Amino acid sequence: MPTVTLKTRQDIEDFVRGCAFYGTGGGGLPKNGIESLVSEMEKGTEIGWIDVNEVPDDAVTACPFLMGSIAPHTPEVLKEMEGFGLTNPVNKEKERLGKALVELAEYTGKKIEYLVPIELGGANTPGGVAAGLANGIKPIDGDYTGRAIPEIPQTTPYLFGKKLWPISSVDEWGNVCIIKEAINYAMSERIGKLISAGAYGLSGDAGFLMTGKDTKEVIIPGTLTECYNVGKLIREAREAGKDPVAELVSSLGGWVLIKGTVSKKEWEDKLGYYWGTHEVTGEGDYANNTIKIWFKNENHISWKNGEVFITSPDIITVVDAVTGEPYANPVLQEGDNVAVIGLKARPVFRNEKGIGILGPKAFGYDYEYVPIEEQLK
Repeated sequence: MPTVTLKTRQDIEDFVRGCAFYGTGGGGLPKNGIESLVSEMEKGTEIGWIDVNEVPDDAVTACPFLMGSIAPHTPEVLKEMEGFGLTNPVNKEKERLGKALVELAEYTGKKIEYLVPIELGGANTPGGVAAGLANGIKPIDGDYTGRAIPEIPQTTPYLFGKKLWPISSVDEWGNVCIIKEAINYAMSERIGKLISAGAYGLSGDAGFLMTGKDTKEVIIPGTLTECYNVGKLIREAREAGKDPVAELVSSLGGWVLIKGTVSKKEWEDKLGYYWGTHEVTGEGDYANNTIKIWFKNENHISWKNGEVFITSPDIITVVDAVTGEPYANPVLQEGDNVAVIGLKARPVFRNEKGIGILGPKAFGYDYEYVPIEEQLK
């Protein structure tokens, strides 16, 4: 694919909207992603990305990512934070990610020339792109999951046996940590989440130092352009008076799982994750049906009328039923009028190893993964 440049705020909003769609409820808040990119555009920075085939095999790439819970802070938590002096943030998401890239380069002595976002999400992806551009690092058109995920091992570098550490971590308060070594991916995830939980939020991290050659082996190519096109499709559909939900499922080969009202939501901030369920009660053609969705940052397990339904690795995305605007889980509320859309997972996550890290059993549910197209026959 050719190099893509975002030239206007509308282009940025389209891109972030598409990222949020593939964020499946997680991946951060779109408003933060828009802010990250607009702030760079206002400086005169050219916003865009390049095709992975333009990256030299001997170049050094890295992966910036946000780690931690996206749960809102309760008054009790805010009071607790005050006790640690955590009242005046110094790093926005873009700055955290950018400083993490700089810290990783300084620690390893390597010149990072290119970056790959770890996932697709409303803040994580644009924040990583903006952080790279602010530091002279070129974003590559692609990512390592093709959606958003809660855990670092749920990525293509893990599937292909690539090394994650060392990892640099910078929080919004200015604390800096380096995870020099970890005995495995699971422990790197645990340590990283504990660091972010200690700072009561999202840390900006950087890891996955690789050569251009290794990057080409593991990247899911073209996904940034795909996000831009999806976000543009949603906007243009509603501007033309069309049904954005129908246009989405037609264009992407997806399914509308239900349309209705969010009738119940429960959540907690647990072990560095935003954890809970929301229920959608069907209306119109979907009357007398209810879908319950369990999320761990992102939507992963669903039940229809009490029976297990669509699960990760397939994609479960909640959008506004009228506008098609994707919802991040922290802003989804009881009473919202929504449509739930299902899509096939990326092929790399539909083999045995991919299902093992992103299927129902990876989240503690003793269900066999049934591909969405079989479940909906």
